This record gives sequence, structure tokens and C-alpha cells, in this order.
Amino acid sequence: MAAGAVIHTFAVQLADVDRGVYDEVTLRVARHPSETDAYMMTRVLAYLLEFEEGITFSEGISSTDEPAVLVRDMTGHITAWIEIGAPDAARLHYGSKLADRTTVYTHRDPAKVLAALAGKPIHRADTITLHSFDPGFIDDAVAALARRNTMTLSVTERQIYLDLNGASASSGVHDHALVP
Repeated sequence: MAAGAVIHTFAVQLADVDRGVYDEVTLRVARHPSETDAYMMTRVLAYLLEFEEGITFSEGISSTDEPAVLVRDMTGHITAWIEIGAPDAARLHYGSKLADRTTVYTHRDPAKVLAALAGKPIHRADTITLHSFDPGFIDDAVAALARRNTMTLSVTERQIYLDLNGASASSGVHDHALVP
């Protein structure tokens, strides 16, 4: 954890009907001083939307050879490489070579993220999906963010329903192919 990082805790009730995942999750998330609240909130949502055995946060911004979130199997093999925001093509290329599956969750305009990656060499680019949320959804979540958070996240038919510290918001999870 970097000096000056702010720790946020999340007590989460997760009900992902689409994947049949129902769990109580407690997260301690360190937000690096150079990391925005929107980035951190997207990182937390990606973790919960991808929640499975072996999922973990990496060391974050200070780690150059790992994504924000990754999943390892019991042998240590990386099964999912999960980037946040607007990663560059080289990171996606590297991650796609190491992991069975690579995906991106963004709080930014997906059209701009896709445009920045267009035409760049990315290993298995046709298998990578960019996930985005409705405009304003992440901003609404950030507005309810505190150091200690109580969260309920429900997912049904790619629609997410979020209750964060008593504030409610919902959004579709929009999937965009890296290669049209």
C-alpha cells in the first residue's frame, strides 16, 4: 500500500442472478492518491461483477505487471485479467497473452476508449470485451461513497441495481467488442 493511500471498506450483499452468485463480501480497498474515486468505484464494481474463487485486487497503480483485478486458479495460473478505465494497447496485449480471458471495465466514454485502441496490435483482441455503464451511474455511486460503506448489488439480465449507503442507482452493463 502506498503512503497516503485512503482505505475504504465495503460490506457488500451480492446477488448476481445472471451467474448464480450470492454472497456476502467484505472489501478493504486502498485508494492511491493519484486514483480518482470514479476509478476506484469502477474497480470495486468490476471485482463484484467478476466475483469468483481466486479473485483479488492487485497492488493497483504501483503494479506495472498486473491489472487492477485478476483471478488465479489454485495453481496460480491467471484465468482472468481485468483492467479498469482506459488501459493502453500494450497492457491488453500483455494481459491477453498471460490470461485465459481479458476484459475491461470503464467509467469513461466507451467510444473514446475503443477509438484509442483501434488498429493497435492486441493479442486475441477479438475475444476482449469492454464493459461500460449508463452515463452518470458511476458519478451517482461516487456521490454516495464514504470511508465505510454498506452496499447491496443485484444483477439481473445485465442490469445492475446498486444501493450504496442508502442511495440507490441502476445501470445496464453495456458490452463493446474491441474488434468490430
